[in-house]
Amino acid sequence: MPERDATEFLRRSGWGDADVTPLPGDASTRRYARLKLGGRGALLMDQPPGTEMPVATEHAGAAERQALGYNAVARLAGADTSRFQAVAEHLQARGLAAPQIHAADHAGGFVILEDFGDRLFADVLADGSAEEELYKAAVEVLAKLHAHAAPARLAADMPLYEYDEAALLAETDLLTEWFVPLALGRPATAAECAEHRALWRVALDSIAGGDRVLVHRDYHAQNLIWMPERPGLGRVGLIDFQDAVAGSRAYDLVSLIEDARRDVSSALAERTIAHYLEAMRAQGTPLDEVRFRAEMAVMAAQRNAKIVGIFARLYKRDGKPRYLALLPRVWGHLERDLAHPALAQLRDWYDRTIPSQLRLPLAEKEIF
Repeated sequence: MPERDATEFLRRSGWGDADVTPLPGDASTRRYARLKLGGRGALLMDQPPGTEMPVATEHAGAAERQALGYNAVARLAGADTSRFQAVAEHLQARGLAAPQIHAADHAGGFVILEDFGDRLFADVLADGSAEEELYKAAVEVLAKLHAHAAPARLAADMPLYEYDEAALLAETDLLTEWFVPLALGRPATAAECAEHRALWRVALDSIAGGDRVLVHRDYHAQNLIWMPERPGLGRVGLIDFQDAVAGSRAYDLVSLIEDARRDVSSALAERTIAHYLEAMRAQGTPLDEVRFRAEMAVMAAQRNAKIVGIFARLYKRDGKPRYLALLPRVWGHLERDLAHPALAQLRDWYDRTIPSQLRLPLAEKEIF
């Protein structure tokens, strides 16, 4: 358990005598511990202040966001735990299962929240027997969330940031910044970066202007918890949503069916999309399927290009080579996404700049 001021925070919050069991971490600077006190249980979230780049202020312009760094440009929450609480309360108000907040010290970076247990979708799905039920439940949650436009504000003093072009392009830039040197053995040239960015701008412009909804931003099997004892939509526990933004309806759906950590068959993906579209129709918010599928292709490709860059960064900068083992799956997703006619020019850029034989430069040599 981290030293800092956690002991005093737990004492003030009525959990000073709790048994504290740290939970394993992953790519994030956040840490978690399970609390047990008598018959009660909860989770301690520990987000050390100062471990993330700063975020933008509400009215920050492009230059100010750029000066603050990647978190500000990409609209990430950084170390701001108050944003986690605000998103949780918004989701609860929509009838969705986000953890209740029992106590918080946002200045110190501590939150005590409801413990949804250990039944991650990823673990329940390991034997493949519950796929249909869980994926249907997950998209029913999305349909419920997407019945409403994104709120302008999560709280009186907290805007819901727009997942704007600057943020989306900053994410795709990760591929040229971190993966291209890994694949080619040299940095991407200025011309390569400029063309990649220009082509992404064209692709994103092709789907601009659609309705905006609250986007979870990491909606996949590692961030959903199965709670079958609860009724209806409450069966799907939502976590890790502090980076939520206002963006495309397609984004969270493609996060679910193009999961970087587990294979989702094309048949299951198609049934999941169909169930989502039917749920949207049934609640009176139908979508134009042709337009929506084009939007899915662009958002899926954007997300997977970002993930390729992030996994390369986790390897090169953070010394976490295990993420290289996930690159074959992510590249498989990206190549299928780029097959959509709307992305033909981007597909040509990837084929010219990073030929297929160079897309997995270290995965086999260092991992397998």
